[in-house]
Amino acid sequence: MKSTPAYILRNAAMWLNEDVKVGQVSEMTVPPFRVKTETMRNAGMVMEREVPMGYERENAKFKMTALDPATVATINGMPGTNGTLMITGALVDEDGAVSNATVYMRGFLKEVDFGSWASGEKAETDYAFVWEYLKLEIGGATLIEADDFDVSINGTSQTGDIRAALLL
Repeated sequence: MKSTPAYILRNAAMWLNEDVKVGQVSEMTVPPFRVKTETMRNAGMVMEREVPMGYERENAKFKMTALDPATVATINGMPGTNGTLMITGALVDEDGAVSNATVYMRGFLKEVDFGSWASGEKAETDYAFVWEYLKLEIGGATLIEADDFDVSINGTSQTGDIRAALLL
């Protein structure tokens, strides 16, 4: 156990369909990963209980300070034409140790918001990427891997028993 701060994000980079966007992306939002719950109070209970019912999915987002034609051209709603989005981070401990964090997603670019344009002002373009597969690795270890049918946390399937009960 370390006694100094560890895994501090010091820098990040992004690739869209294997095209590196270093120096072009001003902000990246890794999608939050959260358990979906439903509240229920059944017969005999005196208070409600939150029950896990699977997982929620939110889009990845990023901003660019340029109107990059190659990025805009990746918007595509055609089935079977998924792309990739990869966000990497340099995690640095206060003792000097450096680790890599990588979020790899397959999916499609859903939205391009051209924002406001004003003379003499920085213009930003906002993008939303819908993921269908997501994997988070830190230091080469897979912490989260998720798709439509399974979620694994630290290498353990969170849905395997249920899928087995369904004979899948």
